[in-house]
Amino acid sequence: MATVILLRHGRSTANTGGVLAGRSPGVHLDEVGAAQADSAAERLAALRLSAVVSSPMERCQQTAAPVLAGRELPLRIEEGLTECDYGTWTGRPIKELVKEPLWGTVQQHPAAVTFPEGESMPALAARAVATVRRIDAELEAADGASAVWVAVSHGDVIKALLADALGMHLDLFQRLHVDPASISVIRYTAHRPFVLASNTAAGELSWLAPKEASADAPATDAVVGGGSGH
Repeated sequence: MATVILLRHGRSTANTGGVLAGRSPGVHLDEVGAAQADSAAERLAALRLSAVVSSPMERCQQTAAPVLAGRELPLRIEEGLTECDYGTWTGRPIKELVKEPLWGTVQQHPAAVTFPEGESMPALAARAVATVRRIDAELEAADGASAVWVAVSHGDVIKALLADALGMHLDLFQRLHVDPASISVIRYTAHRPFVLASNTAAGELSWLAPKEASADAPATDAVVGGGSGH
């Protein structure tokens, strides 16, 4: 049962500028975003990580850098974790986009959305889930069921991953919230994924480190009544 820690990039210059960055090059963390990345790295410091995998976008690589500091791990870049291709929406101010008819569909029926000259939301979800599950299985095979790894990605990508793990239809994924530099956690098992955390901004994470098997129930089972906790 490998565990993936989903880390959204820290606040970027596009976030504060009110622009939909998408896959635009040259979008970096601002000062707050850099501090957020450092804080996330501190939260992860107690964990032995099998890998740190990032979207190719600069803001994600910058967020991954402090997580890797002091670790003998390379940064692994995965296209499957990259931002949605928002097509002709890319680089446009949010205040303009909210006036587009498609904006309402994005809010209410994202499973029906294909961005103009860009990617569909179902395609984003499918490639994100396939990428994370592939890497998760690979790392479990290499490092055992206690492997813990970090995937640094984007808000909509992480929301799609959480929705899949929760068994939610993509049309409901706007009910989820993923802040800059927030940490969410999924543990995949043979029976089901377990969402261990969502959109957390503080708190140590040493409880994710490998432990002896619990006496409560098999690790792939959900404990009736809630179990004894970590």
